[in-house]
Amino acid sequence: MTKRPIKVYADTSVYGGVFDEEFAEASQAFFDLVRSGEFTLCVSEVVHQELSAAPGNVNELFMELLPTAQLLDIEAESLELQQAYIAEGILTEKWYDDALHVALAAVAECNIIVSWNFKHIVNFRKIPLFNAVNVLKGYRQIAIHSQLEVIDYEE
Repeated sequence: MTKRPIKVYADTSVYGGVFDEEFAEASQAFFDLVRSGEFTLCVSEVVHQELSAAPGNVNELFMELLPTAQLLDIEAESLELQQAYIAEGILTEKWYDDALHVALAAVAECNIIVSWNFKHIVNFRKIPLFNAVNVLKGYRQIAIHSQLEVIDYEE
């Protein structure tokens, strides 16, 4: 039986993590799993726009992976879910893009969101709230993790 790749949305922090000493090892291991076909990488225009201000090597990594990634369009359905997160007080308007990352992944039925954003996304208080809104709005729950939790470790 062939294994289906796991559909993973990577927010902006994941790309920069490759070039940050603290996050480099796990971030690189995650992208190695993307390259090997274990994960189907999902990206959005939000990530692309946020990376426009990033250093060149971060943009180069994004552009390298883009041809094999699934590009998620920002449509009304995602914007409505994003606004539901804000209306429920999970995030404020100031963190509009963070709410949109989660909404895009939920609408696209990603299995996992990976992020180094522990304040607004990978947060034990916020994850169940995102998922409660997802279920109330007819979407399935989504796993939200840092790359440390989704990479393979040698036994």
